[in-house]
Amino acid sequence: MESALGWEITGKVTVIGRRYFVRQAATLVEFAQATNDPKLAAALIERASNLLGQIDESSMRPDLSPLAPDIEPPPAT
Repeated sequence: MESALGWEITGKVTVIGRRYFVRQAATLVEFAQATNDPKLAAALIERASNLLGQIDESSMRPDLSPLAPDIEPPPAT
C-alpha cells in the first residue's frame, strides 16, 4: 500500500539503533582529525561524545515490559 506521498506504508517503525550513532560519531571524529581549526575539531568531538552518550542512555532505560505472574512451586510430597 502507498500513501499519497508515494511512500510505502508497512506498519513498521524504524528506530535509530546503536550502529547508527557509532557510525555518526566515527564520521565526526574523522572530520575533527582532518581539520586544522582547533575550535571546529573540539566542536566535532563534543558532538561525537553527545552521540555516544545517547547510546549509553538508551541502554540504561528500564525494562517496562509486563512481568510474568508469580508461580508458586508445587507442594512438596
